[in-house]
Amino acid sequence: MHSPVNFFTVEEYLQLEQTSEIRHEYLGGQVFAMSGGSKQHNLIAGNIYSRLRSHLRGGSCSVFMADIKVNIQLANQNKNIFYYPDVTVTCDSQDQERFFLNYPCLIIEVLSPSTELTDRREKLVNYRNLDSLQEYVLVSQEEIKIEVYRKDSQGNWSLTILSKDDELSLDSIALNLTMAEIYEDVINI
Repeated sequence: MHSPVNFFTVEEYLQLEQTSEIRHEYLGGQVFAMSGGSKQHNLIAGNIYSRLRSHLRGGSCSVFMADIKVNIQLANQNKNIFYYPDVTVTCDSQDQERFFLNYPCLIIEVLSPSTELTDRREKLVNYRNLDSLQEYVLVSQEEIKIEVYRKDSQGNWSLTILSKDDELSLDSIALNLTMAEIYEDVINI
């Protein structure tokens, strides 16, 4: 039995997404439904968002949570990708679209069993195509562990793995977060 694969233009996807009751990610014409998150996932993302929001309030940067897409244009393949990161920061005045960002400097994903491989592989590779992106952060919800992918001034990426006694330093927005702040009400530290 064969099932047809539907392909959508970027315009069709963006229009459909405005009225959809569930969120979908877009990969070069194909649309994939997103699963819901756990309480722990939501608490961790909320803890990070609220701390970033307080830090950035009144400045030139904006922080968004879960419902704002990031647009990646793969010029070499003439494709667009839209993801819904858990937390995203942009400091670029060109980011004027209503439903998505083109120039994020910081993207944070809270890892879930159903999305961990996608976050570690596919999204890591695709996010690195964003010239504006300076940091990509993966936060475990199963243990106190954070992975920080950071781009240096030459465009090279490095990985730093943090654990219980470390502090998350977000250079892109000049903010340090303790593990207690990130994992508040989730994991006893």
